[in-house]
Amino acid sequence: MNRFYRIPRQWLVLLLCWTSLGVYAQEEVKLAPVTRTYAITNVNIIQGPGRKVDMGTVIIRNGIIQNVGKNLAIPADAVVIKADSMYVYAGFIDGYSRVGVTKPKEEPNRERPKDPGNPEPAQAGITPQNDVRASLNPADKTVEDLRALGFTTAQVVPYGGMLPGSAAIVQLGGNSANDMVLVGNSAFYSELTPAQRVYPNTVIGVMSKYRELYRQASQAKAYESLYASNRAGLERPVSDKILEAFYPVIDKRVAVLFKAERNLDINRVILLQKDLGFNVVLGDVKEGWDMINKVKASNAKVFLSLDLPEVVKEEKKDDKKEESKKPVDAEKEALEKRKAEAVAQYTAQASVFQKAGVTFGFSTASAKTKDIPANLRRMIAAGLTEDQALAALTTTPAQWLGIADRVGTVDNGKLANLVITDKPYFNEKSKVRYVFVDGVLHKYEVKEEKKADAKNGNGKKADPNGKWSYTTETPQGNSTGVIKIKNDGGNYSGTITNSMSGQETELNSIVVDGNSLTFTFGFNAGGGTMTIEVSLTIDGNDFEGTMSVGSFGSFPMKGSKDPNQ
Repeated sequence: MNRFYRIPRQWLVLLLCWTSLGVYAQEEVKLAPVTRTYAITNVNIIQGPGRKVDMGTVIIRNGIIQNVGKNLAIPADAVVIKADSMYVYAGFIDGYSRVGVTKPKEEPNRERPKDPGNPEPAQAGITPQNDVRASLNPADKTVEDLRALGFTTAQVVPYGGMLPGSAAIVQLGGNSANDMVLVGNSAFYSELTPAQRVYPNTVIGVMSKYRELYRQASQAKAYESLYASNRAGLERPVSDKILEAFYPVIDKRVAVLFKAERNLDINRVILLQKDLGFNVVLGDVKEGWDMINKVKASNAKVFLSLDLPEVVKEEKKDDKKEESKKPVDAEKEALEKRKAEAVAQYTAQASVFQKAGVTFGFSTASAKTKDIPANLRRMIAAGLTEDQALAALTTTPAQWLGIADRVGTVDNGKLANLVITDKPYFNEKSKVRYVFVDGVLHKYEVKEEKKADAKNGNGKKADPNGKWSYTTETPQGNSTGVIKIKNDGGNYSGTITNSMSGQETELNSIVVDGNSLTFTFGFNAGGGTMTIEVSLTIDGNDFEGTMSVGSFGSFPMKGSKDPNQ
């Protein structure tokens, strides 16, 4: 799994010099709203898991699904989308996300608190009165990226410490933060994240402080009720916005959405829930298979992470090499085997939950957007059915979030949140062609993939051997660099440099497949090493592709070969 480090500002600037502004294989084209009536014709309608209408029509008017079925009359004012045997689904729902949420800037050189044992609430990460709606930005690139995959709705949470604030359910469209919001204060968001340099600066301290605040809020609420019933002779209650934020949780009108990635996190959250009695939702669960019985007993709702570890590639066995294998090689092979088994557990988690009778939705909070479709297919290959995956993307989160009357299926009267694909969504070659959010159309032009034989002569493997110059465009300005690759009988080695740093870094995991070139290299981030992944397509003496930089996303990269090499 990925491990993230806090990167100092000067290192972050250098890191950005390896990256450039994002370009995608699918370019969104926003259409002018000449009319708000659409007819999607000749389309396979997947109304919900297990419900299908072959070659039917969907009529949309003023952002609402007006009619679904066969042989429907097309309104005279409708824009007709001839789907030509495509597939239409209800827009997908992300149950735990930060899509469109602006991350606050870190305050440099903060003064040490005068009393670390009793800090101000904000210093301790205690801001439950905050509202994620104040941080929404519909123009944020993450909104477009997730929408291009077919997601139209998300429950978003704020950044912060143990109590960052309230969540909200938003539509992935609109021109303002208010346009985005479907439901405000949808959950009381919490984490087991310790504070920095002040109490509570341990997980146990966070749990203790959580109990303290919850019980104080219960007492304050009880006293307010007593005061409201007969104010004579009673001291006026003191208003406390932090404690008051707990009131909907105490009344069980709002659930507590807890970030709980690991088994230990889940166990601790369930302990708190058992002690205090609130309704709980477990968010971005990555390692929950050993806690299924406890999850089931707690009646917790679960949003499983769509982040999966990379597949461990199996090397072809060579009998001669097997015989001459050294102890070090055997140990390495055993380690790789354990890694593969661990990856298999992560991948099969959704299927294990399903078989245990624990329903779930999905979370994109820590997943790379570009990996989500492939990760869904990996889960399906590991035992989850396509209908179960579709339910986790649509009907289950719609029901849990209290919005099933508006989204989650393709039915009359629902919001026109739809995704249209040229093949069944879970097909590896499927491409998103149209997405509707609140009846607003977003069209995606799919570029034809260039075949290897057209680029490199009858399908011959491209040879990246030589010196390549590349260019990146970053918020800090243009940056150039050089990639050197040596082909030694099919074994590749190489280095990469950057004009901003002058540092030459060794390339790892170089793989050439047809006209595709991939490799990784390490970036020393002043306290830990991040792995940067590069994927390129070679076209003669030119290449283009992407550079993935951990949680910072994927960015384009272009270059050309030195003709003298």
